Amino acid sequence: MFQIIIIDTGCANLSSVKFAFERLGYQPIISQNPRDIQQADKLVLPGVGTAKAAMHNLAQRGLIELIRSVTQPTLGICLGMQIMMDYSHEGDVATLSLMQGNTELLPNTGLPLPHMGWNKVQYQANHPLFCDIAQDSYFYFVHSYGVMPNPHTIATCEYGTPFSAAIQHQNFYGVQFHPERSGKAGATLLRNFVENISL
Repeated sequence: MFQIIIIDTGCANLSSVKFAFERLGYQPIISQNPRDIQQADKLVLPGVGTAKAAMHNLAQRGLIELIRSVTQPTLGICLGMQIMMDYSHEGDVATLSLMQGNTELLPNTGLPLPHMGWNKVQYQANHPLFCDIAQDSYFYFVHSYGVMPNPHTIATCEYGTPFSAAIQHQNFYGVQFHPERSGKAGATLLRNFVENISL
């Protein structure tokens, strides 16, 4: 059985992410213990709220350099994806720099912010994170900030303009949507992360 550690970022949605993995038959553990994080097979970096608060919590827990050094597959969810970038304009804060690029306010296209609800995702063909998920499947989003398409983008979504729905660099993966709230497609993606993503 895979040892899945959900890194305790001090954010509010940790238990819903944990329940989503439990529904798939896994036994994840929420932890901020460096030893747990180092020994995990898979790591999950969830987050809701602001980048500034999340980075403050990680700094207080002494986890920033540890996260930067991990070699296991690591999945950032929503804010967890955004703080994988170099910098967030939400609070003007330097983030984890796990991949190049910034998180910025979604462009004003006349649509309301936050972008909230179900939206279609188009992914890079044959990417293992999206195995057995139909192209243009719907996932659940809640966000006002995002990462514009860049060389790390593996899936996009359109909300007045395209933005990154999923990104990857080396062992780090991020999804802007909430797979734990995205029904069958979200559950399949979480299973793919555990079963299909290797070093």
